[in-house]
Amino acid sequence: MSTFHLAKHGLLACSVITEGCFLQFFVINFFSLFPLSPVTIFKFSQRIEIHKLRQGDNLILGFSIGGGIDQDPGQNPFSEDKTDKGIYVTRVTKGGPADVAGLMIGDKIMQVNGWDMTMVTHDQARKRLTKKNEDVVRLLVTRKSLEEAVRNSMM
Repeated sequence: MSTFHLAKHGLLACSVITEGCFLQFFVINFFSLFPLSPVTIFKFSQRIEIHKLRQGDNLILGFSIGGGIDQDPGQNPFSEDKTDKGIYVTRVTKGGPADVAGLMIGDKIMQVNGWDMTMVTHDQARKRLTKKNEDVVRLLVTRKSLEEAVRNSMM
């Protein structure tokens, strides 16, 4: 939807970048000066770069994942409505590469090295993360605490 189309309906759309986190999509109804729906409007993401640790022939990331379109979303402890089939971080090794980079348990992985991870199987996600020819993994993750911080600041 274009900015002009949104403005015609009294809406303002923008994106903001701040200290490694950015607001991907932000819409305000400027006729009422209240955000439309903070649950669906705010999609905060954080970029995280993990340098894999070499141990012999292995490259260690230092985290585990859960989820995927082939998994039961009811078993996902990070999904509020138990329908989310996304890929989530389920474990982070203390002091490991992921921990040092700032990855946290509960982070939802949206991209890996630019590849969309929102509609992948668990195995596809694992393979994308553990490619032998990549020493660095660049993640785009969403974090509930980022969304909650902005929601609380709007009150």
